[in-house]
Amino acid sequence: MTKPPASYKHPVSIAPMMDYTDRHDRYFLRLISARVLLYTEMVTAPAIVHGNAERLLQYNQEEHPIAVQFGGSQPQELAVCAKLADKAGYDEINLNVGCPSDRVQSGKFGACLMAEPKLVAECVTAMQAETSKPVTVKNRIGIDEQDSYEFLREFIEAQAEAGCGTFAIHARKAWLKGLSPRENREIPELVYERVYLLKQDYPELNIIINGGIKTLADMQMHLQYVDGVMIGREAYHNPWILAEADQLFYAGEAQPKTRQDIVKAYMQYMQRQMDQGIPLSRMSRHMLGLFHGQPGARSWRRTLSEKGPSSPFDLTVVEQALVCVD
Repeated sequence: MTKPPASYKHPVSIAPMMDYTDRHDRYFLRLISARVLLYTEMVTAPAIVHGNAERLLQYNQEEHPIAVQFGGSQPQELAVCAKLADKAGYDEINLNVGCPSDRVQSGKFGACLMAEPKLVAECVTAMQAETSKPVTVKNRIGIDEQDSYEFLREFIEAQAEAGCGTFAIHARKAWLKGLSPRENREIPELVYERVYLLKQDYPELNIIINGGIKTLADMQMHLQYVDGVMIGREAYHNPWILAEADQLFYAGEAQPKTRQDIVKAYMQYMQRQMDQGIPLSRMSRHMLGLFHGQPGARSWRRTLSEKGPSSPFDLTVVEQALVCVD
């Protein structure tokens, strides 16, 4: 097996989330944390190969460190994706072997690929041939009735033999039939111990745990057993959870900014984007959870949600919303 670097650089990462972690959200999150690893939404390999790759791979330089996630099952297509992602300057290139949606399965990628470890290994090998950046895999602990530790271990071993040294593992199995993507994030049981055991059995691999992680205390607990934690919806609906991440997990300085400071900095970004024709609501929606649990949070959300779409190029909407939480 190929051994990764002695110390993993990304103890905290933000999961790739379709319709959520676009470049505007990533810029916003980067204002809160300078260090956590950010992931793009999943981009399909056919879209890159046959579509507008430059647009699909666009990001803000301020987003580093940033990983791009691809979905696909054709080694040649994924090799092209890896080459273009390398040229674009991404810090990591990830292969999706965890999404359970019917649409993804019909394209033969996502979680259904866990049943074909040899094919995934061929994809990993092809991608690595086109980049010097880390090629990583995001997967589940199992699929359908194939949910034993032995099944997971064999999948991981196949990818490790192909040279993959880092795995982000959602600690739930995926039901490929009968459950929606949302239900697959909530109904299958979380089995964190299986991910811990994987790290114990394969100490040379970087193991990142994902699923149901909502607090800083959760992160600290998991990091006793694995190399990294990946958080998803909680980071979107309560982004201020990242305000202490740099200090706690990267030995950085305490966050001197307030939520209001973050909004004002993001307003400058939004103005630049609006000048290029991007409507306000496409960016302001990512701020709805910033004041989660704070006085005035409901009015903040309502003002942005109700007035933003009808005032697509007017930042006074954000100023009005800020009054609710001052």
